[in-house]
Amino acid sequence: MSVRPAATLTLVIALASCGGETGSDSAEQATQPVLRPLPANETVIGKVYDTAYSVPDGFYVDARADTPRSYTLYHVKDVSVSYELCSDDFDEAYEWESADNASRSVSGHYVGSAETADYFEFIRELSYADDVGNVEGLTSPGFARVFKCSRIDRNGVDRNLRDGYAGRLNLRPLTADSVREFVEYMWQFTFFASMEKKVLQSFSTERDGTIDHTLVLALAYSQGYGQCDRIDVVDWTWRADKTTGEVRKSFDLLYSLHAQIVDGVPTEC
Repeated sequence: MSVRPAATLTLVIALASCGGETGSDSAEQATQPVLRPLPANETVIGKVYDTAYSVPDGFYVDARADTPRSYTLYHVKDVSVSYELCSDDFDEAYEWESADNASRSVSGHYVGSAETADYFEFIRELSYADDVGNVEGLTSPGFARVFKCSRIDRNGVDRNLRDGYAGRLNLRPLTADSVREFVEYMWQFTFFASMEKKVLQSFSTERDGTIDHTLVLALAYSQGYGQCDRIDVVDWTWRADKTTGEVRKSFDLLYSLHAQIVDGVPTEC
């Protein structure tokens, strides 16, 4: 069973990687008008159950994605673990990371550091027991990052919320590319309590004074043994103010459908 909004084509946005359809399976409306073609149901279902698929082509890939051996990548956070810390001073960032390392259940010895325009990164060899991680030689590298406030300031963000304040971008001029990279980067550090979470589309829209970047998500939820899974298709939009750099996010359900695997084939219920 699917519940799709009637497609409205007053505004058409070019979308990479996924095809679109303009038909409607139901007259029931979503929580907001849909102003572009949406992926066909079979496209959504196919990507949800495709274990090799996660994000569309061209999506931001972190610099550590091809790091050999298993590794841990995270950001040093405030004491309440609500937001990622930022500093433009290397020594201060290193002091925070060192204190954080000492408090971890699996700490590591310092190996070195790296730096980009957006963050300081501290590299440690994590001290796992031999029966965890690699058995011989070095075990697993860990990378801890502290954002540079001159670029990304997440002070005051509530990471548990899908809506609301998302931080401040201090790069000027603020461009669609810089907002896109920030949003796609942060996606990798966001937890969604779902069986499957896939990014169907990723695109930007510029308005007077703001830049919006939207991730179209497919979030699947198991409905229990013998029941079809529910798949929510969601717009997760991050809106950046071009003047202040303030970013706010909104999480809007577009429609839901139901699917399951039948004889190894993803099938709509």
